[in-house]
Amino acid sequence: MKFTKIAALTAVAMVATSLTAFAADLSGAGATFPYPVYAKWADAYKKETGIGLNYQSIGSGGGIKQIKAKTVTFGASDAPLPGKELDEAGLAQFPMVMGGIVPVVNLDGIKPGEVVIDGPTLSKIFLGDIKKWNDPAIAKLNAQVKLPDQAIAIVHRSDGSGTTFNFTYYLSEVDADWKSKVGTNAAVQWPAGIGAKGNEGVANNVANTKGSIGYVEYAYALQNKLTYTKMVNKSGKTVAPTAEAFQAAAANADWNSQPGFGVILANQPGDKAWPMTAATWILLYKQPTDAAATGEALKFFAWAYKKGAKTAEELDYVPMPAKVVKDVEAYWAKEIKDASGKPLMTN
Repeated sequence: MKFTKIAALTAVAMVATSLTAFAADLSGAGATFPYPVYAKWADAYKKETGIGLNYQSIGSGGGIKQIKAKTVTFGASDAPLPGKELDEAGLAQFPMVMGGIVPVVNLDGIKPGEVVIDGPTLSKIFLGDIKKWNDPAIAKLNAQVKLPDQAIAIVHRSDGSGTTFNFTYYLSEVDADWKSKVGTNAAVQWPAGIGAKGNEGVANNVANTKGSIGYVEYAYALQNKLTYTKMVNKSGKTVAPTAEAFQAAAANADWNSQPGFGVILANQPGDKAWPMTAATWILLYKQPTDAAATGEALKFFAWAYKKGAKTAEELDYVPMPAKVVKDVEAYWAKEIKDASGKPLMTN
């Protein structure tokens, strides 16, 4: 009897140890854009399954580097990799959730949504051409707002960032000067301003700097109680950043038109569309070295698609449409396999 009890306790300890060890193996790194929702999903998933997730919110550039170096189970990026790069690296890619990028400001007496900015004006601010808050270009859009005679302090990302990729993609779409002088990339040569790391860093800098402007994922604006602006969209309509506006931007997206579902949602048409809407993607090896860990990661993502929508919406993200989820899960079965060619996840 004593031996049986010891054996049972040993078995329990071995199971607990293996779960702890495996939880450490289920690791990801990358985009700060989706970190708030990934953290909530991970907490709920661990309570339900006992499997933990260690996600490093280090920026999309860092996530791409880490998955290519095989130091994490998955990478996460808000800038989708093109088909050629995916093929060369042997990576699969799929979108996990959507959200909005918003301009945020720190102006005394100004409440969230009171200031309106359009794309060309936003570009001129970040180019350093518009230097004061009462500049005629800003004043024209805000006739009912008392704008201060105050210098604009620009805050931008210092790290390789998918948020920056989407932000600069949008500015390149709406302003030829930005496109020719700066262009679109996850990291650019900024003409003006100070850099901060991650959505967290930009949010903190804007919160602590009077007269500042930056750009962050909407959840960070809400969590940090930052003053976000409204924007004028491609259809000439003034819109606020809301889940409905993000959904409107994504409504006509043809997700299968690009390898790895890499569709950019910035500057989409539609009266209700938010102009800086973006998706965020997961990167996994098609034939991973650690098939067990990748299989567990796919279980987590399948769970998030199925059970994480409410949490995503509560944090003002937009869940992927059911049709896209179905296509992604079919893509997993076709593309992500173990060394023997067996799919790690089937529908």
